[in-house]
Amino acid sequence: MKLVFATNNLNKLAEVQKMLPSSIELLSLNDINCFDEVEETEITLEGNAKLKANYISQKFGYNCFADDTGLEVESLDGKPGVYSARFAGEPSNSENNMQKLMCELEHKTNRKAQFRTAICLNIGENQYLFEGVCKGEILTKKQGKKGFGYDPIFEPEGYKISFAEMSSLEKNKISHRGIAIQKLVEFLNKY
Repeated sequence: MKLVFATNNLNKLAEVQKMLPSSIELLSLNDINCFDEVEETEITLEGNAKLKANYISQKFGYNCFADDTGLEVESLDGKPGVYSARFAGEPSNSENNMQKLMCELEHKTNRKAQFRTAICLNIGENQYLFEGVCKGEILTKKQGKKGFGYDPIFEPEGYKISFAEMSSLEKNKISHRGIAIQKLVEFLNKY
């Protein structure tokens, strides 16, 4: 089955490709000559995932899935949440986002957080939603060089290392995206 992953994030694409069975040919937006930037204008992760999946399905006619992920920090009332990728404003980049988050948590003792991923899958006329959550906490300083985004400052529950210190295989087993993708894969295997 050919399936488009509606993302321009090459890190995400590589992560997901490793998790899908060989029976699924994963196509990138570049593979289908989609160079459009679908603006994430919804106020929920699910809304943004649907927005992107619907755009690709309607404009290009492919079965596809899209995701949106947010880091939700308990003591910040769930922020940055849906705005995680652009938390520090424009131009958005991971370093600025991490610095802003660490500044906002500087005098807080509660550093509990969770990553949450919502995936919207469009196959034919049907739409399905999947969710993955990984609980943990925000570290006081960056640790590790792997991964992307907030990975160097996120320590998953039950571990003493950050996502950025894990191999991609180890991270994919426990991560929010890994959990959501696993639910997607289980669904696709039965489809």
